[in-house]
Amino acid sequence: MLTLRYAAVVALTLWVGGLVALGAIAAPSIFDVSALRVEGPAGRLLAGAIFGETLRRFHLLTYAAAAVLLISLLTRAVLGPRPRRFAVRVAIAFLMTAATVYAGLVLAPRIGRTQAEIGAAPSTLAETDPRRVEFERLHGASSGLELVPLAGGLLLLFWELKD
Repeated sequence: MLTLRYAAVVALTLWVGGLVALGAIAAPSIFDVSALRVEGPAGRLLAGAIFGETLRRFHLLTYAAAAVLLISLLTRAVLGPRPRRFAVRVAIAFLMTAATVYAGLVLAPRIGRTQAEIGAAPSTLAETDPRRVEFERLHGASSGLELVPLAGGLLLLFWELKD
């Protein structure tokens, strides 16, 4: 049981810690440095490409973390005793996974296609341009979805450490 709990805590730590590191450190740094190194909208386009690839690779890690988390919870339930709030924990883990998979496999490719259609930094377009509006909608949805695994992961970590 200790090994299963440890695996779940490591998976949650990587997932939640990665989200915080990407959102609070990597994204701002990438956009700031790219804007300094490459003048004009091309800097933002480069930063978007770098961060998009970073996020794509991070999503691969989160899929593995989700699998470890879910397998750990289900194995602990089968071997017994079940973790407290088992059904709620599994529901949160599935919700975290669904949000991450949707952001990574559905929204990210749409964002990439929209950027390719624009062919420049979306910020260069008029605020009312439908392509910019669509990009901002997709970007906002993707960013918002990342809050689901962040909040869920923090709650699951709290329960794991409390037990």
